[in-house]
Amino acid sequence: MQSRLTIKDIARLSGVGKSTVSRVLNNESGVSARTRERVEAVMQQEGFSPSRSARAMRGQSDKVVAIIVTRLDSLSENLAVQTMLPSLYEQGYDPIMMESQFDPELVEEHLGMLKRRNIDGVILFGFTGINEKMLAPWQSTLVLMARDAKGFASVCYDDEGAINILMSRLYEQGHRHISFLGVPHSDVTTGLRRHEAYLAFCKQHQLTPNVALPGLAMKQGYEHVAEVLLPETTALLCATDTLALGASKYLQEHQRTTLQLASVGNTPLMKFLHPEIITVDPGYAEAGRQAVLQLIGQVTQARELRQIVIPSTLQ
Repeated sequence: MQSRLTIKDIARLSGVGKSTVSRVLNNESGVSARTRERVEAVMQQEGFSPSRSARAMRGQSDKVVAIIVTRLDSLSENLAVQTMLPSLYEQGYDPIMMESQFDPELVEEHLGMLKRRNIDGVILFGFTGINEKMLAPWQSTLVLMARDAKGFASVCYDDEGAINILMSRLYEQGHRHISFLGVPHSDVTTGLRRHEAYLAFCKQHQLTPNVALPGLAMKQGYEHVAEVLLPETTALLCATDTLALGASKYLQEHQRTTLQLASVGNTPLMKFLHPEIITVDPGYAEAGRQAVLQLIGQVTQARELRQIVIPSTLQ
Protein backbone atom coordinates (compact mmCIF):
# COMPACT_ATOMS: atom_id res chain seq x y z
CA MET A 1 0.00 0.00 0.00
CA GLN A 2 1.39 3.42 -1.01
CA SER A 3 2.29 5.67 1.92
CA ARG A 4 0.41 8.92 2.33
CA LEU A 5 1.83 11.80 0.32
CA THR A 6 2.94 14.95 2.13
CA ILE A 7 3.13 18.60 1.11
CA LYS A 8 6.85 18.04 0.54
CA ASP A 9 6.05 15.28 -1.97
CA ILE A 10 3.56 17.48 -3.83
CA ALA A 11 6.13 20.30 -3.93
CA ARG A 12 8.75 17.97 -5.42
CA LEU A 13 6.36 16.58 -8.04
CA SER A 14 5.17 20.09 -8.96
CA GLY A 15 8.64 21.60 -9.09
CA VAL A 16 7.81 24.30 -6.52
CA GLY A 17 8.57 25.01 -2.87
CA LYS A 18 6.57 23.74 0.12
CA SER A 19 5.46 27.29 0.88
CA THR A 20 3.90 27.56 -2.58
CA VAL A 21 1.94 24.34 -2.06
CA SER A 22 0.81 25.67 1.31
CA ARG A 23 -0.40 28.91 -0.28
CA VAL A 24 -2.35 26.93 -2.87
CA LEU A 25 -3.94 24.80 -0.14
CA ASN A 26 -4.87 27.90 1.87
CA ASN A 27 -6.08 29.75 -1.24
CA GLU A 28 -3.67 32.60 -0.53
CA SER A 29 -2.37 35.21 -2.96
CA GLY A 30 1.19 35.31 -4.25
CA VAL A 31 0.89 32.31 -6.60
CA SER A 32 0.52 32.72 -10.36
CA ALA A 33 -2.50 31.13 -12.04
CA ARG A 34 -0.24 28.83 -14.05
CA THR A 35 1.63 27.60 -10.96
CA ARG A 36 -1.61 27.15 -9.04
CA GLU A 37 -3.07 25.03 -11.87
CA ARG A 38 0.07 22.87 -11.99
CA VAL A 39 0.05 22.22 -8.24
CA GLU A 40 -3.68 21.47 -8.20
CA ALA A 41 -3.27 19.10 -11.17
CA VAL A 42 -0.55 17.17 -9.34
CA MET A 43 -2.67 16.94 -6.19
CA GLN A 44 -5.63 15.66 -8.18
CA GLN A 45 -3.50 13.17 -10.13
CA GLU A 46 -1.89 11.80 -6.97
CA GLY A 47 -5.13 11.77 -4.98
CA PHE A 48 -3.61 14.08 -2.38
CA SER A 49 -5.78 14.70 0.67
CA PRO A 50 -4.63 17.53 2.99
CA SER A 51 -3.91 16.64 6.58
CA ARG A 52 -6.24 17.48 9.43
CA SER A 53 -4.35 20.66 10.25
CA ALA A 54 -4.27 21.77 6.61
CA ARG A 55 -8.04 21.30 6.33
CA ALA A 56 -8.45 23.35 9.48
CA MET A 57 -6.43 26.21 8.00
CA ARG A 58 -8.69 26.18 4.94
CA GLY A 59 -11.79 26.43 7.10
CA GLN A 60 -12.96 22.89 6.24
CA SER A 61 -13.27 21.78 9.85
CA ASP A 62 -16.39 22.63 11.81
CA LYS A 63 -14.50 23.44 15.02
CA VAL A 64 -11.06 25.05 14.84
CA VAL A 65 -8.94 26.83 17.45
CA ALA A 66 -5.64 28.59 16.78
CA ILE A 67 -2.73 28.59 19.25
CA ILE A 68 -0.25 31.42 18.65
CA VAL A 69 3.04 30.86 20.50
CA THR A 70 5.88 33.37 20.66
CA ARG A 71 8.52 30.79 19.69
CA LEU A 72 8.07 27.21 18.61
CA ASP A 73 11.18 26.27 20.63
CA SER A 74 10.01 27.88 23.89
CA LEU A 75 10.40 25.33 26.70
CA SER A 76 7.73 26.90 28.90
CA GLU A 77 5.16 27.49 26.16
CA ASN A 78 5.57 23.94 24.87
CA LEU A 79 4.72 22.59 28.33
CA ALA A 80 1.44 24.50 28.22
CA VAL A 81 0.70 23.48 24.63
CA GLN A 82 1.24 19.82 25.53
CA THR A 83 -1.87 19.93 27.71
CA MET A 84 -3.84 22.17 25.35
CA LEU A 85 -3.73 19.77 22.40
CA PRO A 86 -5.33 16.69 24.01
CA SER A 87 -7.89 18.92 25.75
CA LEU A 88 -8.90 20.44 22.41
CA TYR A 89 -9.06 17.06 20.66
CA GLU A 90 -11.21 15.74 23.49
CA GLN A 91 -13.67 18.60 22.91
CA GLY A 92 -13.73 17.92 19.16
CA TYR A 93 -11.65 20.91 18.09
CA ASP A 94 -8.87 20.93 15.50
CA PRO A 95 -5.92 23.04 16.76
CA ILE A 96 -3.58 24.89 14.44
CA MET A 97 -0.23 26.28 15.57
CA MET A 98 1.25 29.64 14.61
CA GLU A 99 4.33 31.60 15.74
CA SER A 100 4.49 35.32 16.55
CA GLN A 101 8.27 35.72 17.01
CA PHE A 102 7.49 38.54 19.48
CA ASP A 103 6.28 40.66 16.54
CA PRO A 104 3.00 42.57 17.15
CA GLU A 105 2.56 43.17 13.41
CA LEU A 106 2.82 39.43 12.75
CA VAL A 107 0.21 38.77 15.46
CA GLU A 108 -2.12 41.30 13.84
CA GLU A 109 -1.58 39.62 10.47
CA HIS A 110 -2.29 36.17 11.96
CA LEU A 111 -5.45 37.37 13.70
CA GLY A 112 -6.74 39.03 10.54
CA MET A 113 -6.23 35.85 8.52
CA LEU A 114 -7.89 33.73 11.23
CA LYS A 115 -10.88 36.08 11.33
CA ARG A 116 -11.31 35.79 7.56
CA ARG A 117 -11.32 32.01 7.89
CA ASN A 118 -13.93 32.09 10.67
CA ILE A 119 -11.74 30.28 13.21
CA ASP A 120 -13.74 29.61 16.37
CA GLY A 121 -11.24 30.93 18.91
CA VAL A 122 -7.63 31.82 19.69
CA ILE A 123 -5.22 31.12 22.52
CA LEU A 124 -2.49 33.75 22.27
CA PHE A 125 0.77 33.77 24.24
CA GLY A 126 1.16 37.45 25.03
CA PHE A 127 4.22 39.69 25.11
CA THR A 128 5.07 43.39 25.26
CA GLY A 129 3.52 45.20 22.29
CA ILE A 130 0.23 43.32 22.28
CA ASN A 131 -2.57 45.81 22.93
CA GLU A 132 -6.33 45.80 23.48
CA LYS A 133 -7.07 47.49 20.17
CA MET A 134 -5.35 44.71 18.26
CA LEU A 135 -7.30 42.06 20.16
CA ALA A 136 -10.68 43.83 20.13
CA PRO A 137 -12.28 41.82 17.27
CA TRP A 138 -11.60 38.63 19.28
CA GLN A 139 -12.73 39.82 22.71
CA SER A 140 -15.32 37.08 23.24
CA THR A 141 -13.34 34.24 21.65
CA LEU A 142 -9.75 34.76 22.80
CA VAL A 143 -7.72 33.74 25.84
CA LEU A 144 -4.45 35.54 26.50
CA MET A 145 -1.64 33.47 28.03
CA ALA A 146 1.00 34.77 30.46
CA ARG A 147 -0.33 38.35 30.19
CA ASP A 148 -3.51 40.06 31.30
CA ALA A 149 -5.39 42.76 29.42
CA LYS A 150 -8.42 44.75 30.53
CA GLY A 151 -11.63 43.31 29.15
CA PHE A 152 -10.09 40.01 27.99
CA ALA A 153 -9.89 36.51 29.40
CA SER A 154 -6.39 35.52 30.48
CA VAL A 155 -4.41 32.78 32.18
CA CYS A 156 -1.36 34.15 34.00
CA TYR A 157 1.41 32.85 36.22
CA ASP A 158 2.03 34.15 39.74
CA ASP A 159 5.38 35.82 39.04
CA GLU A 160 5.66 37.47 42.45
CA GLY A 161 4.66 34.27 44.24
CA ALA A 162 7.26 32.22 42.37
CA ILE A 163 10.08 34.56 43.38
CA ASN A 164 8.89 34.75 47.00
CA ILE A 165 8.83 30.94 47.25
CA LEU A 166 12.41 30.65 45.99
CA MET A 167 13.77 33.55 48.04
CA SER A 168 12.10 32.16 51.17
CA ARG A 169 13.67 28.75 50.59
CA LEU A 170 17.14 30.24 50.04
CA TYR A 171 16.74 32.43 53.12
CA GLU A 172 15.68 29.43 55.22
CA GLN A 173 18.84 27.64 54.08
CA GLY A 174 20.90 30.47 55.56
CA HIS A 175 21.76 32.43 52.43
CA ARG A 176 22.09 36.18 52.99
CA HIS A 177 23.95 37.18 49.81
CA ILE A 178 21.55 36.20 47.03
CA SER A 179 22.10 37.64 43.56
CA PHE A 180 19.47 37.89 40.84
CA LEU A 181 19.78 37.26 37.10
CA GLY A 182 16.71 38.42 35.21
CA VAL A 183 15.04 40.02 32.22
CA PRO A 184 14.70 43.73 31.26
CA HIS A 185 11.61 45.61 32.48
CA SER A 186 10.30 45.87 28.91
CA ASP A 187 8.99 42.38 29.66
CA VAL A 188 6.34 43.18 32.27
CA THR A 189 5.87 39.70 33.74
CA THR A 190 9.12 37.75 33.58
CA GLY A 191 11.11 40.98 33.70
CA LEU A 192 9.50 43.70 35.82
CA ARG A 193 7.34 41.66 38.19
CA ARG A 194 9.94 39.04 39.04
CA HIS A 195 12.66 41.65 39.57
CA GLU A 196 10.42 43.79 41.77
CA ALA A 197 9.46 40.74 43.86
CA TYR A 198 13.18 40.04 44.42
CA LEU A 199 13.83 43.65 45.45
CA ALA A 200 10.82 43.65 47.80
CA PHE A 201 12.04 40.49 49.55
CA CYS A 202 15.55 41.94 49.92
CA LYS A 203 14.12 45.12 51.44
CA GLN A 204 11.87 43.22 53.84
CA HIS A 205 14.72 41.02 55.05
CA GLN A 206 17.44 43.71 54.93
CA LEU A 207 19.45 41.99 52.20
CA THR A 208 21.65 43.84 49.73
CA PRO A 209 20.33 43.30 46.18
CA ASN A 210 22.75 42.44 43.40
CA VAL A 211 21.14 42.36 39.97
CA ALA A 212 21.75 41.95 36.24
CA LEU A 213 18.91 41.93 33.70
CA PRO A 214 20.40 40.67 30.42
CA GLY A 215 17.42 38.88 28.79
CA LEU A 216 15.80 35.50 28.30
CA ALA A 217 18.40 33.53 26.37
CA MET A 218 20.67 30.82 27.72
CA LYS A 219 23.65 32.59 26.14
CA GLN A 220 22.78 35.78 28.01
CA GLY A 221 22.80 33.87 31.29
CA TYR A 222 26.22 32.47 30.47
CA GLU A 223 27.69 35.82 29.38
CA HIS A 224 26.28 38.01 32.18
CA VAL A 225 26.30 35.87 35.32
CA ALA A 226 29.79 37.11 36.24
CA GLU A 227 28.31 40.60 36.75
CA VAL A 228 26.43 39.42 39.87
CA LEU A 229 29.07 37.10 41.33
CA LEU A 230 30.70 38.80 44.31
CA PRO A 231 33.14 37.01 46.63
CA GLU A 232 30.44 36.82 49.30
CA THR A 233 27.68 35.58 46.96
CA THR A 234 26.36 32.19 48.09
CA ALA A 235 23.18 31.86 46.00
CA LEU A 236 21.89 32.97 42.63
CA LEU A 237 18.22 33.25 41.69
CA CYS A 238 17.45 33.17 37.94
CA ALA A 239 14.17 34.47 36.56
CA THR A 240 13.97 31.61 34.02
CA ASP A 241 15.34 28.12 33.49
CA THR A 242 17.12 29.19 30.32
CA LEU A 243 19.10 31.82 32.24
CA ALA A 244 19.89 29.24 34.92
CA LEU A 245 21.20 26.76 32.34
CA GLY A 246 23.56 29.38 30.93
CA ALA A 247 24.67 30.48 34.38
CA SER A 248 25.27 26.88 35.44
CA LYS A 249 27.58 26.27 32.49
CA TYR A 250 29.63 29.34 33.44
CA LEU A 251 29.82 28.31 37.10
CA GLN A 252 30.99 24.81 36.19
CA GLU A 253 33.69 26.16 33.87
CA HIS A 254 34.92 28.53 36.62
CA GLN A 255 34.62 25.96 39.42
CA ARG A 256 32.04 27.90 41.44
CA THR A 257 30.22 24.65 42.20
CA THR A 258 29.31 25.56 45.80
CA LEU A 259 26.98 28.38 44.71
CA GLN A 260 23.32 27.42 45.16
CA LEU A 261 21.24 28.05 42.05
CA ALA A 262 17.47 28.58 41.98
CA SER A 263 15.16 29.28 39.05
CA VAL A 264 11.59 29.70 37.89
CA GLY A 265 10.51 27.03 35.44
CA ASN A 266 11.06 23.41 36.47
CA THR A 267 11.28 22.33 32.81
CA PRO A 268 12.17 18.67 32.04
CA LEU A 269 15.56 19.70 30.61
CA MET A 270 16.46 21.51 33.82
CA LYS A 271 15.33 18.62 36.03
CA PHE A 272 17.34 16.14 33.94
CA LEU A 273 20.58 18.12 33.69
CA HIS A 274 20.58 19.88 37.07
CA PRO A 275 18.44 18.19 39.72
CA GLU A 276 20.46 20.08 42.36
CA ILE A 277 18.96 23.44 41.32
CA ILE A 278 16.01 24.61 43.42
CA THR A 279 13.05 25.29 41.14
CA VAL A 280 9.42 26.31 41.25
CA ASP A 281 6.85 25.07 38.77
CA PRO A 282 4.78 28.08 37.61
CA GLY A 283 2.03 25.68 36.53
CA TYR A 284 2.57 25.59 32.77
CA ALA A 285 0.64 22.34 32.30
CA GLU A 286 -2.30 23.49 34.41
CA ALA A 287 -2.32 26.83 32.58
CA GLY A 288 -2.73 25.00 29.28
CA ARG A 289 -5.70 23.02 30.58
CA GLN A 290 -7.34 26.09 32.11
CA ALA A 291 -6.89 28.09 28.90
CA VAL A 292 -8.74 25.47 26.86
CA LEU A 293 -11.56 25.17 29.40
CA GLN A 294 -11.94 28.95 29.48
CA LEU A 295 -11.92 29.32 25.70
CA ILE A 296 -14.35 26.48 25.03
CA GLY A 297 -16.63 27.94 27.69
CA GLN A 298 -16.54 31.31 25.95
CA VAL A 299 -17.18 29.81 22.52
CA THR A 300 -20.00 27.47 23.49
CA GLN A 301 -21.58 28.96 26.59
CA ALA A 302 -20.69 32.66 26.50
CA ARG A 303 -18.73 32.17 29.74
CA GLU A 304 -17.61 35.35 31.51
CA LEU A 305 -14.15 36.66 30.63
CA ARG A 306 -12.13 35.59 33.66
CA GLN A 307 -8.56 36.45 34.60
CA ILE A 308 -7.09 33.23 35.99
CA VAL A 309 -3.83 33.15 37.99
CA ILE A 310 -2.05 29.79 38.31
CA PRO A 311 -0.19 29.35 41.62
CA SER A 312 3.48 28.29 41.69
CA THR A 313 4.70 25.22 43.58
CA LEU A 314 8.13 24.45 44.99
CA GLN A 315 9.72 21.34 43.48
